[in-house]
Parts: sequence; C-alpha cells; structure tokens
Amino acid sequence: MKHTQGTSITGYVTVQVKGVKPELFFQKCIEQNIIIWNIEKKSEMICSGNIKLQDVASLRRLKRGTHYKLSFTNKHGYPFLMKKFTRKKEFLIGLVLSVLLVFFLSNIIWEVKVTGVPKEIEEKISDQLTEYGIHQGAWSLSIDSPSEIQQNLISDIPELLWVGVQQKGTSYILEGVEKSIVEEEEVDGPRNLTAAKKGVIQNMYVSKGLPQVNVNDYVNQGDVLVSGRLQFSDEEETDDDDESKNDSYELVTAEGEVIAKTWYETEVSVPLKANYEQLTGESETNYHLKISSIEIPIWGFGSPDYNDIHRERHEKDLYFLKWKLPLTLKETILSEKTYYETNRTRQEAVEIGIEQAKRELQLRLGPEADITSENILQETTENGKVKLILYIAVEEDIVKHEPLDQGD
Repeated sequence: MKHTQGTSITGYVTVQVKGVKPELFFQKCIEQNIIIWNIEKKSEMICSGNIKLQDVASLRRLKRGTHYKLSFTNKHGYPFLMKKFTRKKEFLIGLVLSVLLVFFLSNIIWEVKVTGVPKEIEEKISDQLTEYGIHQGAWSLSIDSPSEIQQNLISDIPELLWVGVQQKGTSYILEGVEKSIVEEEEVDGPRNLTAAKKGVIQNMYVSKGLPQVNVNDYVNQGDVLVSGRLQFSDEEETDDDDESKNDSYELVTAEGEVIAKTWYETEVSVPLKANYEQLTGESETNYHLKISSIEIPIWGFGSPDYNDIHRERHEKDLYFLKWKLPLTLKETILSEKTYYETNRTRQEAVEIGIEQAKRELQLRLGPEADITSENILQETTENGKVKLILYIAVEEDIVKHEPLDQGD
C-alpha cells in the first residue's frame, strides 16, 4: 500500500489491543483516519497491528473512555535506531572519531619515491618537492594535482626531460627521465674542429690541436677551425724529401672554443591595439564534494559579486585506507579580473617587436649565445600591425666536431 511507503524512515510501531472485541477498536481508528496494517487477531480478546509513529498520540486519545488496554510490542524504523545509538554516546562518538581518524590518515602522504634518475637529480627533485610542500606527513588535499607538479618540476629542473607523477593511496611515485645533452655527439679519437655556421671569429680558446684561423677571419660552414693533425718538421730533412715530411705528423683530439659573430634574419609583427586581462587580487574559494556528476557545496556558496570572474578548478581524490573513494573534493578559486585595452604608438610597437624577436632567438640558440646588436632592415604598417624584418648579430660558439680519417 502506498500509505505505508517510507514508514521505515519515519518509524512505525506494533500495537496490541486487549479487550472485548478488540477489532472494533481498530475499526474506530480507521474511522479517525489512523492508518493500520498487518492486523492480526491473536485470540478472542487480543488483536495486533502496525501504525505510524506519528499516529501514536491520536491512538492514545482515542483509547480514552474505552475499556481497551494498549501495549506497544515492537518498534521499527530509523528514529528508533538512532535513539538506540544515542543511548550509547560513547560508542557512537568513538565510532565517528575512528572513521575520521582513518580518513585523515588515509589522506596524508606517507611515502615519496623517486625513480629513474641519477642520485644528484633525485636529490634536486626531493628538494623541489619539499618546496612545493610535498613530503612525508603532508596533507594530500592541500597540494597541487599530479599534472601541475609535473609541469612545475620540468620547469624548475632543467636536467629533466620528462617526469611522471602518480598518487597511489598514501604514496607519491615519481618516475623521471634525464635530459640528454644533444648539443653534439662526442667524437671519439682524433678529430678536427670545424665551423657549424658562417661568421667572423671574435675569440679563440684552443687547448689541443693546431689553429687554422685567426681572430677577425671570416669563415664559412664546414671550414676547419682547429686541426687535429699536428705536423712535425725535421731540420735535417731537405725540401725535396716531401714524402718523409708528410709521414711526420701526429693525430690528436682537437679541443677548444671558437666564438664567432653570426647573423640571423627574422620577421615579427606587433598589433598597434592590444587587449589583455589582469587579476585584481580579490578572490574567493568554494569547495564541493563531487559524487559522480553531482556536486554538493560544503564551503562557500554562490558566486562573488565580480563583473568578470576567472575560475581555476582543482580536484582531489579521497582515499579510505588504500581504497580510492567514489568521492572527489573539488576546489574552485574565483578571482576577479578586469579587461584593458591599450593603443600603442608606432615606436612602442617597434620596441616591443625587437624585444620579442630577441627573446625568441635567445630561446632557440640557448643561454650561452650573446645577442650583441640588431638592425631594422624593413618596417611597414598595415592592417593595424607593425611588421619588422630584423638583422640580429650574435656572438656564439660555432665549433663542430669532425672525426679525422686515420688512414689518410
């Protein structure tokens, strides 16, 4: 019956009626809209049935002035179960505290393990993780997501090519790959130093080998800068004895650094009108407990009264012991942002374009290259943009290792 649906939640009792023709009492109850079900006649003088907990007071009022005796034999439903628990407060409090303690301990980092990298890089990673707040005893819900940790590590530790961050229960497992320095393959044995690109020699530092060029010389790509073939001359030899002279040499591994001035032509365009957004520093944080696709707010309700909002979301998995719960703590940072529009002069756009081109070239060449000057070859303005063609001078090491054929 639909009238009795949900009675396990609201509670119901089994009432026993004793008296002459007890079924007549149940009949009066029905006439007073008191719902009764599972009526059972125990004997000639006793009947029992179930009524809702909320109808007990009405039942007692109806019993007044009659010769019937009522007794409640059984109590069912959630209210009685909770009442039973509340009578054992110590047990209930202990149970709740135990669950909270296990939940708390399950979301503390107990182990941080780094694999796949040399010891010195492992120490750098450990130090960097400590700066991020990731260490034994840290509260896992207060740290960044594994993907953010991965990006930060690669950015802060240049020796890392890749790092994988994985959370397994109370442990963080990091597996890294060391970046291979692929500037140039090391040539074993005798070798020359040749020019990797054309330029004008500015400085030379030769520790082994025979220099073939001088400062201020112009060299093309492939020219020998330092020879690994050391020629010996014997004063007793005559000029005609060329064959003996050619045999008097030693092959060595040429070593050194040759700094040359090189040039790069690059193009860049800068808009005269720029739009950008900036955070004001005002922010609020909301927390939701996510169950499947349902989000239940637990702290911070609604959105702040900002005209424009930048939302940054982070999700944290919750664990109980080693098991991942089907719950996620979702943190949303709502920051106020404002939009700005600026108009640049032609000169400002040119200066921005030059700096942009130099930054891009520096990233391509590496930190050792030194940009010394730049010249504007062409400057045009069209479609609201300033377009530049620049000629940039750089001082850099142009050495390339080239093996020597020992059979020559």
